[in-house]
Amino acid sequence: MNIKVRNFIKNFSYTFSSNLISLIITGLVILIVPRLIGVEAYGYWQLYLFYVTYVGFLHFGWNDGIYLRYGGENYEDLDKKLFFSQYYLMILFQLLICALIIFATFFFADSEDRVFVIRMTAVCMLIVNVRAMLLYILQATNRIKTYSQIMISDRIIYIFLITILILFGIKDYKLLIIADLTGRFISLLFAMYSCKDIVIRKFNSFYFDFQEAIINISVGIKLMFSNIASNLIIGFIKFGIERSWDVATFGKVSLTLSVSNLMMLFINAIGLVMYPILRRTNENRLPIIFTTMRDILMVPLFGALIIYYPLKVGLSLWLPAYAESLNYMALMFPIVIFEGKMSLLINTYLKTLRREKLMLMVNVFSLCLSALLALITTILIENLDLAVISIVFLLTIRCILAEILLSRILVISVYKDIILESIMSVIFISTAWFINSKIIVVLYGVAYVVYLVLKRKEISFSIVNIKEIMKRGD
Repeated sequence: MNIKVRNFIKNFSYTFSSNLISLIITGLVILIVPRLIGVEAYGYWQLYLFYVTYVGFLHFGWNDGIYLRYGGENYEDLDKKLFFSQYYLMILFQLLICALIIFATFFFADSEDRVFVIRMTAVCMLIVNVRAMLLYILQATNRIKTYSQIMISDRIIYIFLITILILFGIKDYKLLIIADLTGRFISLLFAMYSCKDIVIRKFNSFYFDFQEAIINISVGIKLMFSNIASNLIIGFIKFGIERSWDVATFGKVSLTLSVSNLMMLFINAIGLVMYPILRRTNENRLPIIFTTMRDILMVPLFGALIIYYPLKVGLSLWLPAYAESLNYMALMFPIVIFEGKMSLLINTYLKTLRREKLMLMVNVFSLCLSALLALITTILIENLDLAVISIVFLLTIRCILAEILLSRILVISVYKDIILESIMSVIFISTAWFINSKIIVVLYGVAYVVYLVLKRKEISFSIVNIKEIMKRGD
């Protein structure tokens, strides 16, 4: 086994461990918190988590530009003086935005709980975006072990504080938010220490290099807008649900989304490792690597859907107040298929090929469609079932469109696989939604076996390719 493969396996083991710990902690929070704090309080907790997903956009692509421009570089070769100045410019910028958001809550927020949630979101934005620059530098330069340690420290401190709150019988969602912020802040300090040759320098090393900041923003802003559009595809539907139904309903739907997205943690771990490696890979090898990874990824993802029924039954027994809303897992579980492929393969490849504009176009188109469906399902006809299923529909359309456009760049054919995967998803949703019985496992299991038979040649070919790649290292 060559050194590139060994490094890949080593880095993946770090991110896998990090994401496994995050998965366990997230799973515990999903299982325990809604049982303890009540439906309405859980709704405000989910509202905070919902807002937090968008705070990364308030650096306006600055960090994304660094990630794209310096991806594949060696950390030792970076201009530390330059990044020192950029880092403290970022801190000043984020402090200004944080202050403006908190100031605005004195005039625009409509309740005490919402004021608290918005202000804590502003504080989270400051911590997350300042930390993100260091994390992006670590990712871009393939310092995956350090990156993983920082992320693990965040979640371990978080679950430690939540455990203390539970042991003392404290059920205030506000303290859960404080625990989340504390974990993020301590991990920020860890990140600063890990990059101390950037963060800690003599003051006379600082200079206002606005040109570097503008270049990073101009490069990263397309990726940032693409990420904004990507998040708002689901966000518009969730905004509509929050507007047309109460915060308790919003919390219940958010719970089912959280459960459905747990497997994404593992997929994101692979994507994190793949980007700096693909940046250093000969472009002639990218198509064969894409088709190989695609086949290897989709087989376990479709297999993982079999756990739907036992998971739903277990969660319904554990969280009886959410039993009715857990039916929506039947509609949202296939999200992991299309989001997994989008996150690991399509987005990683488009960033490697520097096709951020294409990513933006696909996401903006999907966003416009999302706005239309949100208007129809949550405001005009107010049908929660249609609102939820529109999330899966939107993510499917986005993934198919993006993959077709990418396949044209790589000069490969994906139409057969897209049709087969769409049929498998429809079979799963149809059986899971209309049949509330363990026979779901049998019916979907039969469909999965047929899928494997139809894909047997491609799977065998991909396994051979993986062995070859492990020998060659390219």
